[in-house]
Amino acid sequence: MAPVRTTGAIVASTAAISISMAIFSYFLFFKKTNSTLHSNKKKKPRNGVVDAIGNTPLIRINSLSEATGCEILGKCEFLNPGGSVKDRVALKVIEEALESGDLAPGGVVTEGSAGSTAISLATVAPAFGCKCHVVIPDDAAIEKSQILEALGATVERVRPVSITHKDHFVNIARRRALEANELAAKDKKVSQVDGKDREPMDGCVPDQEKENPGLLSHCNGGFFADQFENLANFRAHYEGTGPEIWEQTDGNVDAFVAAAGTGGTVAGVSTFLQEKSPKIKCFLIDPPGSGLFNKVTRGVMYTKEEAEGRRLKNPFDTITEGIGINRLTKNFMMAKLDGAFQGTDKEAVEMSRFLLKNDGLFLGSSSAMNCVGAVRVAKALGPGHTIVTILCDNGMRHLSKFYDPKYLAQYGLTPTATGLEFMSIK
Repeated sequence: MAPVRTTGAIVASTAAISISMAIFSYFLFFKKTNSTLHSNKKKKPRNGVVDAIGNTPLIRINSLSEATGCEILGKCEFLNPGGSVKDRVALKVIEEALESGDLAPGGVVTEGSAGSTAISLATVAPAFGCKCHVVIPDDAAIEKSQILEALGATVERVRPVSITHKDHFVNIARRRALEANELAAKDKKVSQVDGKDREPMDGCVPDQEKENPGLLSHCNGGFFADQFENLANFRAHYEGTGPEIWEQTDGNVDAFVAAAGTGGTVAGVSTFLQEKSPKIKCFLIDPPGSGLFNKVTRGVMYTKEEAEGRRLKNPFDTITEGIGINRLTKNFMMAKLDGAFQGTDKEAVEMSRFLLKNDGLFLGSSSAMNCVGAVRVAKALGPGHTIVTILCDNGMRHLSKFYDPKYLAQYGLTPTATGLEFMSIK
């Protein structure tokens, strides 16, 4: 009997089974993967505005990355509920003050601010049942005052003077907190003398003597946020922003760069990152007229404007807002820096327009300066490095100055660049 030839049939059968298994495995994997992706998108609602602060995206800034050969990443702090990185500080300051008893429930938080911190405090304070009183220099962009008033804060605009002057906006804010505490103590004393509680007005005892018409009526005293010296500022970034950057990059970060106003961001982030890996280089980018660049590089607070007697205004000669300073704050002294770079107003203006045109990023003045710093660091380190910076806020708060053609023309800052030639990149 002739042998039966079964080899072809067996091979065909085996192939069919293999293909069937492959198809089954594919659909099983696809379904599982789809299910996993879908479940990851299902995030629980956050608990109010406070819980929405932080955990901001870290994005690749494509145009700068491609131009430098480095991965330049920006932390999108403008996506916080109050629109800036200062939301983190406001939250930490108020939480710690309530916990310590320095701020009473229903009290008023006072602050001297060029805008962003004040807006964040005015955003966060109501979530804790508190009010906000802000003292702001009158040369700050007018839209910041408008936003503050819309948020329900009391706004005092004052002329810019030296920090050593009693009427510097920070010093006035400190006084307002003391005055609020004195009024609260007086109201409490009157209530005790009368033998009964006084009728509240809008939740607070009215200030019948009108000793300070510029301050809201208070029932539970005041608390000066003191963003420059209060180390809650540093802790907000050491415990929040820094760890987020480390996690979002999987620890693959070579450098961090940011400008400093209070110093809290650059100090908190640099300290955390260098504790995780001493190999990470951290840098400062400093605007015109600020003394921090020379402090970091030479150990002395010094600016050319001071030496030549050309200082135009206080605290520094720059159109960027919220960065640059001529004194050392407790927050800045916590920073772990490997070096510093200087940026100009023209570079910041040109950078903002370049990023808007090429990346769709509408950034504020300090964010633009941070990106100038990122390119400076990229050029110093060379291609192949990962550099992180902070995108502090968007351009909506800078329309009347940083994005106003007439204002820029007065200072010879009209943007003219077509690419990154202003950073010596062709």
